[in-house]
Amino acid sequence: MAHITDRFYNARWGVFNHYLGGRMSTGEDWNACVDSFDCEKLAATLHKMGAGYYFITLMQGRKYMCAPNETFDRIAGTKPGEACSKRDLVADLYDALSVYGIDLYLYYTGDGPYIDREIGARFGFVEPRRNITETFVKNWAAVLEEYALRYGDKVKGWWIDGCYSDMFGYTDALLQHYYDAVKRGNPEAIVSFNNGDAVREDVLDGRREPSLVKASSLEDFTSGEFQDFIYLPKQAFVDSSRSHMLIPLGIASNGGWCARGCKRDHAYIKDFVNHVHAAGGVVTIDIFVDLQGNLDDEQVNTLMGI
Repeated sequence: MAHITDRFYNARWGVFNHYLGGRMSTGEDWNACVDSFDCEKLAATLHKMGAGYYFITLMQGRKYMCAPNETFDRIAGTKPGEACSKRDLVADLYDALSVYGIDLYLYYTGDGPYIDREIGARFGFVEPRRNITETFVKNWAAVLEEYALRYGDKVKGWWIDGCYSDMFGYTDALLQHYYDAVKRGNPEAIVSFNNGDAVREDVLDGRREPSLVKASSLEDFTSGEFQDFIYLPKQAFVDSSRSHMLIPLGIASNGGWCARGCKRDHAYIKDFVNHVHAAGGVVTIDIFVDLQGNLDDEQVNTLMGI
């Protein structure tokens, strides 16, 4: 029987990039950073590697978005180009990736621009980030909906971070706002909500073994956030959610997210991806990207042809 994630599964594996204003740049030159991103070079490199799809962050924690958004500017009180870049990097990435048949996916968050305290307060959520409100969710979902409607079926899915039930108080009723926003843009777009725990531990034959978690009844694929390429899923679906993992290849104290270097070699990664695919799952690999969209050569060589 066909499943909404079949296209995702058939792509086998893909690349994830954290491209973030205020963390990678000083913030004041955010537009210059986004303008310098070479979409065509990135797409050609991904094609050489054999990646089936590509994820990029629209934002994370701060006000800097890599595409224009009138709804964001209206709520935040910012002018075009102040927070949301003037260039629509997402649209340009789609144009470049589609030449090679590489699908585009986007990263969004469930906690908005909380680090920029004044703007975060205008949306309704700042540190210490407790007790999420429906007011905030509706504001933030409206920003998401503008993007979803603009891109339509050009974006095949969304990985939405920071949807924590224990820390923030997220429920399926609140997540429904994000889910509906995505589906209004593309009913076939797939969605995942990261609740912070990629796995639970099940007791099997007296031994404790990890198992992927479906964080929300709404999601189409598991968020599967891991720090290393160790866990292998035993089935294609977790309660009808496609088994999926997002894992950093880089080496750094934070687990290796958006970092250079390789914690595993080519043969190991290739074997890992093949085993996950054989079980019915998908692997997304986080690697380094600089402000111009250049990838790390060592990581590219490691992932080449896996």
